[in-house]
Amino acid sequence: MLAAMPDSAPSPLSAGGPALRGGGDACPGTLRLHRADDGALARVRVPGGVLSADRADALLAAAERFGDGELHLTSRGNVQLRGLDAACGGALAELLTAAGLLPSAAHERARNIVASPLAGLDGSPALSGWLSELDGLVCGSAAAASLSGRFLFALDDGRGDVDALGADVTLIAAGDGCLLRIGAEDEVFRIPAGDGPRAALLAAGTFLRAARDSGAWRVKDLPDEVRAAVGADVRAELVRSAGAAGPAVRRPRPRTAAPPAPGPHGSPDAISVDVPLGRLTPAQWRLLTKTARRHGDELRLTPWRGIVVPGAFRRPKDAADALAALAAAGLITAPDSPWAGVGACIGHPGCAKSLSDVRAEAGAAVGPVGRLPVYWSGCERRCGHPHGEWIDVVATPDGHRVAHVRGEHRDPRAAVRNDPAELAAAVAAARA
Repeated sequence: MLAAMPDSAPSPLSAGGPALRGGGDACPGTLRLHRADDGALARVRVPGGVLSADRADALLAAAERFGDGELHLTSRGNVQLRGLDAACGGALAELLTAAGLLPSAAHERARNIVASPLAGLDGSPALSGWLSELDGLVCGSAAAASLSGRFLFALDDGRGDVDALGADVTLIAAGDGCLLRIGAEDEVFRIPAGDGPRAALLAAGTFLRAARDSGAWRVKDLPDEVRAAVGADVRAELVRSAGAAGPAVRRPRPRTAAPPAPGPHGSPDAISVDVPLGRLTPAQWRLLTKTARRHGDELRLTPWRGIVVPGAFRRPKDAADALAALAAAGLITAPDSPWAGVGACIGHPGCAKSLSDVRAEAGAAVGPVGRLPVYWSGCERRCGHPHGEWIDVVATPDGHRVAHVRGEHRDPRAAVRNDPAELAAAVAAARA
């Protein structure tokens, strides 16, 4: 059995702004609300994006009781509640705790875990065991509470979808074992599947010790030589603790994530929908929850602002009827929707830093389906942007800049003035 994370790791000092620590961890949660122009904001961590119908009801109750009633999906499969009264923190925490959505006050911002949304539904390995064990280990470790709200675990069923997201620690199902990736390193360690969650926690603890001197928030922020040393230390501890870590093998991280396409999956074992700009009205959320109750009692929020509904769809017609109802409610149920692949930050007027209402601009520019996803940002921070290959549209004081992003590479940016037709044409051309 692998050793647990040591309790001597330091607490991170900042999140937001530069990559290195320099103040308090400002990532919002449910116990520390973030002040925005449209009211306070709470970010509810949903490990693996997995919600029961009852917990989905609790989130809606919180949104309607304390906020503007809408639920916003994030790029990590979490939920944000907006328009909150700044004084609602205690009552909000009480509601979420009663629903099982806040199992540890000390760890609520450290429970950042994404998982392959279709795991176990289309012949791929199930990840529910890994997910529940890793979440329990994180919540049970005093040191894990020191992880910043930026640190991310990923559980990949082998298809490479969440492996492409650039998590700090990734477990990848591989036959009867698993692979452990630290950061974006091309080399991975092979370990027994049963040791995966504890190995992931061990890697996080090793990172925290390294971050004590470097001031890094995430693995990618470590100096190259320190990052390499973290990998070597983890493998040495794996061998010492379990004697089961194989030699490092080369497996480059996928460059582009492949989210579930909207529509049926499996026979069908599930249906998937995308959410325009990640924003759900109370009526849409209720319909999704009702659909989940009818077919399996579970929702899986994806890191691409979509939702998978696993379930017992006995006939293709059952899935088709469910998708038709969700489409009528305004959700994306087919890959040919003009909204497919379109994302945006909250923009103006919700965010004081935004230079424009990028959600309205994204809607005005919706056109033919593009080959690449596009993300609209109201400022240079690009909150919630995707990973891999995408089109980056950023508002500027004089208009917008449009660029093609491929991982860490960004093509020269094209400046576009504030003309809706010109901007829509530039974005369509970039996505083609």
